[in-house]
Amino acid sequence: MTSSPSSSSPGAGGVGRRFFAKSAVAAGASLLLTAGVGGAAAAQARVRAAGVVPRLPAPTGPHRLGTTTLHLIDRSRRDPWDHGIPVRELMITLFYPAAHTVLSVPSAHGRYPVARQMTEDAVTSFREIDTRIHHLPAAGVDWAATATHARTGAPAQAVRRPVLLYSPGGGDPRTLGTGLAEELASHGYVVVTVDHPGDAGEVDFPSRTRYRGKVRETVFRGDPRNDPRLFRTAIDTRIADVRFLLDQLPALAAGRNPDAEGRPLPEHLDRAIDPRRVGVYGHSAGGTTAAETLYEDRRVTAAVNLEGHLSHAPAGPGRPGPLFPVAEHGTDRPLLLLGTDGFCDAEYERSWSAVLAHSRGHVLRRRLDGATHWVFTDYAAIAPQLQDAGLMAAADRLALVGAIDPARSVPAVRGHVRSFFRRHLPPR
Repeated sequence: MTSSPSSSSPGAGGVGRRFFAKSAVAAGASLLLTAGVGGAAAAQARVRAAGVVPRLPAPTGPHRLGTTTLHLIDRSRRDPWDHGIPVRELMITLFYPAAHTVLSVPSAHGRYPVARQMTEDAVTSFREIDTRIHHLPAAGVDWAATATHARTGAPAQAVRRPVLLYSPGGGDPRTLGTGLAEELASHGYVVVTVDHPGDAGEVDFPSRTRYRGKVRETVFRGDPRNDPRLFRTAIDTRIADVRFLLDQLPALAAGRNPDAEGRPLPEHLDRAIDPRRVGVYGHSAGGTTAAETLYEDRRVTAAVNLEGHLSHAPAGPGRPGPLFPVAEHGTDRPLLLLGTDGFCDAEYERSWSAVLAHSRGHVLRRRLDGATHWVFTDYAAIAPQLQDAGLMAAADRLALVGAIDPARSVPAVRGHVRSFFRRHLPPR
């Protein structure tokens, strides 16, 4: 990993405990090593039959974690992707430092089970959509068994903490940002990950919604940047979604429950949220969303753009897309631009150079070498595990996350994002 010299900033710093992530993959590797050359294929077949369970890297912070999901309805907007839906519905997940006194009691574990990364219903759509897009194995992986490090519904620590909102990449579900969200929460933040229904690959609602079914799949059938109007709608919708979440934070902090089903909130969650200290971060289209929301909404103190364009889609070949206002005019608040050497795009470079030039030192730019676009998601840890198990081709792993080892990429991404927010939104 290297940092580009675009501006000065401390390195990743304090990356904490060494990354681990092998689980069933490690067991499969052991089988391959002990089976000998002649038995390697048979051992690999046994791993495929059992189903590899991907593991998420453990968070490095001092806080144990709780989590909960909420179904929110914005009645002031129609859904932009389905005109038959007269409201805008969202699903969010909150990760937060949990009360140690409760989680240290073994009998409490049954009351607060470990959350899974994805629900069974979401996995059904994930296998059909995301595995095809990213050339992931169609079989041999038990996606629904991947566990997080957070306990569902656990009481929160009654300490006011900064809130970080996460917007995933275009077509991606919020669940693919679980590892980084847990890392930040373990260091003292309340992290809110949001799905953008109609855009996200799949969104699993708690029950069949009033207007549509339980799982809502993406409307995208290709790269939205190939369609200027589609891309503009996606980013405009995402920004509106995030600003709606900003509206909900004071209500949550006041003890009001915005969940559409009225499910009880974790104890003390209201006392854990500080709506006056908020940051936004996002990957790809989510990074675009984070940077532009910083520009448009002064409730946001700082933002991180993980390799998102800051220009609209070009109207045609050789015609540059209009810059977003944050790139055209710059920002007067802190913005981190974190990219890779494997993502090369003229529009991306033009728009990032513009925001750097117009922001009078408020923008930092950093780069990971040996990496590609989805290294900022949970695929950074998962893709190498699948390759090790013989379930993913080396070329597909390289295209997805690059050659960088997860023992380097995961701490590097975490360190950059964590140190940036610690500088500008320090937990107290």
